[in-house]
Amino acid sequence: MQRRYITVDVFTNRAFGGNPLAVVLDAGGLSTAQMQAIATEFNYSETTFVLPPQDKANDAQVRIFTMRTEIPFAGHPNVGTAFVLATRAANAPERLRFEEKAGLVPVEILTEGGKVIGAELTAPQPLQRSNEVGAAEVAACLSLSADDIRTDRHKPQVASVGLPFLVAEIASREALRRARPDAAAFAKVLAHIGRDVIYFYTRDVPASEQPLDLQARMFHPGASGLSEDPATGSATGAAAALLADLDPARDGELRLRIGQGVDMGRPSLLLTRVKKQAGAVTSVHVGGSCVKMMEGTLNVAGEGG
Repeated sequence: MQRRYITVDVFTNRAFGGNPLAVVLDAGGLSTAQMQAIATEFNYSETTFVLPPQDKANDAQVRIFTMRTEIPFAGHPNVGTAFVLATRAANAPERLRFEEKAGLVPVEILTEGGKVIGAELTAPQPLQRSNEVGAAEVAACLSLSADDIRTDRHKPQVASVGLPFLVAEIASREALRRARPDAAAFAKVLAHIGRDVIYFYTRDVPASEQPLDLQARMFHPGASGLSEDPATGSATGAAAALLADLDPARDGELRLRIGQGVDMGRPSLLLTRVKKQAGAVTSVHVGGSCVKMMEGTLNVAGEGG
């Protein structure tokens, strides 16, 4: 059976930037094992599979696979999948609602001059903060020194709005650029807290990279060892929510423009909004532009399950 797919670069307005995503449009009847095999074949950080919704009030059920496993929620897969579905519609919708393992994910469609240019997701879960990790331990994971880790605003900490990440602040743009993942330290430090990903950012953004509020990177296990992600919407949302939670303002909206992927040659721009009311984070939004790259078909028979 032929199944259509489209690939897009997400969180960018130009080809070969941002984070690549494959969207399989005709996923009905595929088994979990087949979806995993297809995701491994694409070899992207994530691949999504679009299925009919279980509740007709929603637009689709979306399953998300890395090269290694299925995950309950992710940022650029939601933004990219919504962009693909909206561009294929006869009349682009204002929003879509996706059923995912982490919960219901609303996605607003972004347009410019009547043309669909991207999307903005709303995180499916409230901010959750958990384990803190010492600066020296995080520095070892990133091949940095403890002085390169800032802890005045927050210690390195696990944060989640649907998928958990260890979030750390780096003292300088130079240290951010210099960071390299250390496999032995990753295994020792992150296994202790049950996580395997570090998202790290700096407020030290040079004038040449403006207008950005933060510049960020993310290291995670890839198909063959530790790898870097060029744009991580779920981690960006978690970090933005953490910063909003720490902000003394009790009401309002924190907006951040966050760069990622620059140091690996795939520059990305992620736009975040975090709303607060009575001192609590009430909603987290992450959006950006997308560029369609490829489309084709897969010849895979359905097995169900």
